[in-house]
Amino acid sequence: MSTLDTLIAHFENALRTVAGANHAARPTPQPASQGGVMTPEEKALSAALMRVNHVGEVCAQALYHAQSSLSKEPGVKQKLLDAAREEGDHLAWTQARIEELGGRTSLLVPFWYTGAYAIGLVAAGLGDATSLGFVAETERQVEAHLAGHLEQLPANDAASRAIVAQMRLDEAEHARVASAAGGAELPAPVRGLMRAAAKVMTTTAHRI
Repeated sequence: MSTLDTLIAHFENALRTVAGANHAARPTPQPASQGGVMTPEEKALSAALMRVNHVGEVCAQALYHAQSSLSKEPGVKQKLLDAAREEGDHLAWTQARIEELGGRTSLLVPFWYTGAYAIGLVAAGLGDATSLGFVAETERQVEAHLAGHLEQLPANDAASRAIVAQMRLDEAEHARVASAAGGAELPAPVRGLMRAAAKVMTTTAHRI
């Protein structure tokens, strides 16, 4: 695509993401068995946790599209866009589940998207190896975060647990692909800064 076509495609993706108009290409993961009846408190907790996960997927859309826009290698660009499509499934799944639980998505979605897009541009500007390394480290941290959510989600919320479990598998695969494609190991201070930023995001999104 031309530069103009790319800009238009990224603008369209931003609008779709912020407006909550994403549609999943894959069916929503289903639990092996239905959970029990959830209390209002359990529903509120699940909705808050899924809101955090939804924000993470908003950021993933921004990151991957920003990084793909500056990638110099067509193969790397395609890997980033492939991952973005799977993250689009996650985005749609989490939004639908939040609605089923009677919750709402974060009020700060435009802020999350804009901030993540800027970070993605910075990562991509450092070269494909660093950009892929950023993907790998991000996905490893997200995988650990999702593992924590599997422990926090109410036992009766089988539907949310099935979604989060599949997301965790996908994130692990994204990390593996990025590393195998030549992702560079990021310095420890950078990894620590990423964890700190993620902590701010998850804490804020849990409430707002």
